[in-house]
Amino acid sequence: MAKGAAKWLLIANISIAVSTAAWAQDADIGRSFYQSSCAICHGTDGKGKGFFSAELKSTPPDLTVLAKKNGGVFPASAIYDVIDGRKEIAAHGTRDMPVWGAYNQTLLYPPDKFINPSYDPEAMVRARILTIIDYLNRIQEK
Repeated sequence: MAKGAAKWLLIANISIAVSTAAWAQDADIGRSFYQSSCAICHGTDGKGKGFFSAELKSTPPDLTVLAKKNGGVFPASAIYDVIDGRKEIAAHGTRDMPVWGAYNQTLLYPPDKFINPSYDPEAMVRARILTIIDYLNRIQEK
């Protein structure tokens, strides 16, 4: 009986390991950052129908047609400027507004800067913005 239980335990462990490995390969960091920062207004599909969009004065734009509206070229630089706050969008508010907080405030400046002096929080912010831009580029309508 102990051998049977050990066999099933081994099968369960292998199943968990395989499913965890498959999940890790499917991780999309850009999508995760988009979902946590943008989807509330722009929608999980990027089409501007987020949960909070009905409460806004102006309808959020459809982020899946950015390339189409720009002659078929995804405007990565312009999108970067919007996300990092250089180009202010009235509907986004000021850069001090919480929508920008995850990019400019303490959430991206964790205390490991003191543990690891080579930690560069600005590089972390740029990397996170670039992952969102990559995700937006991948969801463009053809």
